[in-house]
Amino acid sequence: MVTRLTVLSDPNNWINQYLPVWLPSLKKYAGDIYWIHDANDLPEGDVAFFLGCEQIVTSDLLSRNRNNLVVHASDLPKGKGWSPLTWQILEGKNEIPVVLFEAAEKVDAGPVYCRRTMRFGGLELIGELRNALARTTFELCEEFLEGYPGIVHFGIRQQGEESFYPRRTPADSRINPDRSLREQFQLLRVADNERYPCYFELDGETFVIKVEKRR
Repeated sequence: MVTRLTVLSDPNNWINQYLPVWLPSLKKYAGDIYWIHDANDLPEGDVAFFLGCEQIVTSDLLSRNRNNLVVHASDLPKGKGWSPLTWQILEGKNEIPVVLFEAAEKVDAGPVYCRRTMRFGGLELIGELRNALARTTFELCEEFLEGYPGIVHFGIRQQGEESFYPRRTPADSRINPDRSLREQFQLLRVADNERYPCYFELDGETFVIKVEKRR
């Protein structure tokens, strides 16, 4: 049983819409549960989960908890960095590994405790991709809590050649009006219609494209 559990997520991260439903279910694992959005507010405790968090967390802040866990959608040490799910979908992959690992001062470098694989059919849009990632994220966190503290002794050190994905920008949602929709469908899949929709430029004008499934 964890005495104090903290979940840190960035204020505007998409995962926040899922946390209010999931957090109460953790009462079977933890006495006190905190949900915060600023790393500087981290309380002292046993376990801290960093979910949808792009903040720099210093060693002093990490020392406030016995274990600090991150969930990342790639086969670490491959695919470190930003938006790994999005980049892999753009690469045409439909099997996406997701790992839970110990946070360390070096980015995405700590030992891995739990691992799952998400499988897609190739037509899921961003909402469905996020649903799957949220569900898998919560399953990994609960697997860790169920095995805590013994699971800490079975962490697997990352091995192999590392690679990094860059941060995505609005320009990454630009499509080419001279190419077919089929050719660019992967990009349409991962675009957020509200925050960073796909767009194209034609004769000096910019046009936004939003894709939804007909239900």
